Amino acid sequence: MTLTWRAWMAAALLLFSSSTGAVEFELREDGGDIFGKVERVRTRYEDTLIEIARRYSLGYEELVRVNKGIDPWLPGEGTQIVIPGQRLLPPAEREGIVVNLPEHRMYFFPKPKKGEPAKVMTFPVSVGKMDWQTPIGMTKVVSKQKDPPWYPPESVRKEHEARGDPLPLVVPPGPTNPLGAHALRLNIPGGAYLIHGTNNPDAVGMAVTHGCLRMYPEDVAVLFDAVKVGTRVSLINEPLKMTRVDGEVWIEVHPPVDAEGQSVAVKLEDFEKRLDALLGVSEVAINWDIAIQALREASGIPVMIGLELGPEPDSPQSESAGQAPSVVAR
Repeated sequence: MTLTWRAWMAAALLLFSSSTGAVEFELREDGGDIFGKVERVRTRYEDTLIEIARRYSLGYEELVRVNKGIDPWLPGEGTQIVIPGQRLLPPAEREGIVVNLPEHRMYFFPKPKKGEPAKVMTFPVSVGKMDWQTPIGMTKVVSKQKDPPWYPPESVRKEHEARGDPLPLVVPPGPTNPLGAHALRLNIPGGAYLIHGTNNPDAVGMAVTHGCLRMYPEDVAVLFDAVKVGTRVSLINEPLKMTRVDGEVWIEVHPPVDAEGQSVAVKLEDFEKRLDALLGVSEVAINWDIAIQALREASGIPVMIGLELGPEPDSPQSESAGQAPSVVAR
């Protein structure tokens, strides 16, 4: 059998993705919320940031955000690219599927087998765009389907008709079907909300859908096999994540969105309230310069902003931690 150039590239990308873009991580035995690591890689001449994002199971926007100033289409051979692979777990129960909408990322917590450590699987997702936002709340997977036909809702058909691109009543399975080869239906009123694949993987990790959660084809295939009907799904809106682990205080900030779907900045007063709730009466040194910079940049990379006062813990430091915090006891 002779593969076309495009089919060969797709197959090679899937093989490369499986070897470099880890999606499953063991959770810390002490319950700590941090996992993964930030890496740096060098580009090949033919690379684009879209290809690198898929290779490392990242969304395009999250990769571009931490590689500012680099041409996403022509980064050039040997250019250093930051791979934002370190994360804080979202503030939700470690059960089923959790989707943090500002982060454009899904977390799946499979039930550990006897004698095995707890794990998390994480994937980039596209979420609802302005006027079509993905709803927030608790739901569950009510059905699964391979090679699903797509029945465009009337509202979507009207949108396409208005721009001179009418849709049929049904799009059969195949390369033109925007649902891809796998779909998981959510128990949300209206029945039109799905977790599904795509025939346009370049747009994964963006706010571009009509409310569904869109995944890379290879990622949704993994999720489809791992998730059972009835699995709980938590859809949350948490642009600011923070935790204490090994005597350190960490935050991870993503661009939040307002009611109209526009990106806005995390408010300092909201951050201070969350920080006070996290620290309680503990004596902690916070570097406010680093904290405020992290809030402004909203890079999505975890940043260590403080230390508990007392003996310095023996733990690995993140490359984003930088200098030692100035002492501001709380």
